[in-house]
Amino acid sequence: MQKGRKSLHVVGDRVLVKLEEGESRTQVGLLLPPGALDKEAVQSGIVVAVGPGTALPPLDEDSEPWKLATSQPRYLPMQVAIGDTTVFFRKAAMEITFEGDKYLVVPYAAMLVIVRETKVPDSLPEDF
Repeated sequence: MQKGRKSLHVVGDRVLVKLEEGESRTQVGLLLPPGALDKEAVQSGIVVAVGPGTALPPLDEDSEPWKLATSQPRYLPMQVAIGDTTVFFRKAAMEITFEGDKYLVVPYAAMLVIVRETKVPDSLPEDF
């Protein structure tokens, strides 16, 4: 994620989440202070950056010694993408501030669901 001249890179199987603005009133109409929503067990937010995933061990290349060894790391990719909305366990997240904005670094294992907008076609296909 680029902001100004600084670049923020998420590492490993973590995602960077910008919190959604929560409801400031209860169902009966009581106003909640800003810190009250931070104590919820589950929160949601928009994914703004994604790490490469879980690192995998190198391939066993002993069986073919004539091949050149590759030093490229391999990763198990994650299902989440930038722009997705995710619901996650708040206790597992770490809050950071980058260029004056607050974000949460959430481990992939702490995410419960991913909400992704799908594009709805304007018309049905011809062969339908």
